[in-house]
Amino acid sequence: MESIALLIAASLNAGTVLAIASLGLLINEKAGIVNLGAEGMMLCAALAGFATVVHTGSTTLGFAAGMAAGALLAAIFGGLVIWLNTNQYATGLALSLFGAGFSAFAGTRYVQEKLPEQGQFAIPLLGDIPLIGPALFRHHPMVYVCVALVIFMIWFLYRTRAGLVLRSVGESPESSHALGYPVRRIRLVAVMAGGALCGLAGAYVSTVYTPLWVEGMIAGKGWIALALTTFATWRPARVLLGAYLFGGVTMLQFHLQGVGVNVPSQFLTMMPYVATIVVLVLISRNPTWIRINMPTSIGKPFYPGS
Repeated sequence: MESIALLIAASLNAGTVLAIASLGLLINEKAGIVNLGAEGMMLCAALAGFATVVHTGSTTLGFAAGMAAGALLAAIFGGLVIWLNTNQYATGLALSLFGAGFSAFAGTRYVQEKLPEQGQFAIPLLGDIPLIGPALFRHHPMVYVCVALVIFMIWFLYRTRAGLVLRSVGESPESSHALGYPVRRIRLVAVMAGGALCGLAGAYVSTVYTPLWVEGMIAGKGWIALALTTFATWRPARVLLGAYLFGGVTMLQFHLQGVGVNVPSQFLTMMPYVATIVVLVLISRNPTWIRINMPTSIGKPFYPGS
């Protein structure tokens, strides 16, 4: 039972990274923009967050630096695809490649650096409950912030005027433009907000999840987060559920190794990515379901003069 509690705790921790990044990408896609650069943004944000904590000792400032780095890269991406109408998919891939290369180059001096020790986190009283406490109530505050973000996202998208405008821009930018809404500016704000959340996820990886810096440490989480938005059919609550599911698959490999399952580590490492492919294949079997939930103008450029 204790090992199950530890597996649940590890799954929630791993799922938090995917959920925060996926929420950022969800905002982008609700506005009609596809950003394939999540991996690169998360890598640069991970470096920015780690370097900030090394020099200041403040994890909060590290999170802020990661969000700023993600938002800056997203703003550059947004300027290219929204105003210059470059291809969204090619530009996103270029951003991902740039982020991987730049973070590897700029992060060389931080490979051997160590972060200050962090205290143990626990919710008073609840954290002392046998089994349930270690599984649910002894996490870093960012795990609970992630759940709060999902609740806020549901309220924002489906209960506020601003959320309705954002979704209308993703469904029909021409109609929104005809009603007088600044479609390009709305999309840019959405892209930057999504980039900030991807940056927060990247900073969380390097400062809390695995508090160190190594080249390529995001290890495909940006791509999994991108697939997760489709898996969740662009619904925030499903994003959280899917993130915890993928987090569980990721941590299961370590759990199986810990109990002595004789399976090559390479096969266990493949599990999260195999699960991603299987889920996408299963979802693709019902294209009508995807079409109903997918923003109509996703990935399509908008020309105000047309």
